[in-house]
Amino acid sequence: MAMVLLALITLLLLGWLLGQPYWRRWQRQRLLKQPFPHSWRQILKRRLPYFRALPTDLQLKLKKLIQLFVAEKDFVGCAGLVMDDEIRVTIAAQACLLLLGRPHDLYPGLRQILVYPAAFVVPNRQPDGAGVMHDGAGVLLGESWGQGQVILSWQDSLKGAADPFDGHNVVIHEFAHQLDQQKGYANGAPVLGEGGDIQRWSQVFQQAFNRLQQQLSLGQPSLFDPYAATNPAEFFAVASEVFFEQPLAFQQQEPDLYLQLQQFYRLNPALWH
Repeated sequence: MAMVLLALITLLLLGWLLGQPYWRRWQRQRLLKQPFPHSWRQILKRRLPYFRALPTDLQLKLKKLIQLFVAEKDFVGCAGLVMDDEIRVTIAAQACLLLLGRPHDLYPGLRQILVYPAAFVVPNRQPDGAGVMHDGAGVLLGESWGQGQVILSWQDSLKGAADPFDGHNVVIHEFAHQLDQQKGYANGAPVLGEGGDIQRWSQVFQQAFNRLQQQLSLGQPSLFDPYAATNPAEFFAVASEVFFEQPLAFQQQEPDLYLQLQQFYRLNPALWH
């Protein structure tokens, strides 16, 4: 009897696991048959000037992605922030920009977006010159965790959305990290997908990363925020911000790097601006 019960439980579990993709597909098809809410359209008009720069077909695709993202991801207000559709839609719209041209499963490892009212403090430990660890704290605008969470400052998410051409966008930055982390860790070399050339990617990114570090050491201006020189993972995230927000300058100053990101995101924002 125990063996029969165990076999039945195993079959039920197996059926549930195999049926998950079909259930999710059915849920998504059902959701996408619903019209995009009028109040959400007003949020896009009010909060996202970038939306108006998109071609019509990409505007329609972005709205569908927003519907799925808001339905499937859990938004949590922190430090007293009350969650509402204004926050959800504004953040989802920026996060989904990165998926407009890519085959995707809507950031499959992501479960929660934690949103603070403004920049937040996180504890950290840093070694001194002698290797002794010291407890401290850092002020952050956003953070991406490989355990299925993104943390964002609402104030800075709004600021990034309001000025889509300054090359700084915390939501794009953190969700670029999410793409990079899909293989389990972030190193500036995300899974490229079909047709991707990881050797060419690595060569182009390393050369651009070295140029940035050299420019900073000489005190020369750069298209990229100095934070990009921290490590290759941050360089990829900052480069993604500039790719979407300052594509013409990017294409002119770093054509090989721009091409790699164009192939990765399967988009060419230079045509929209």
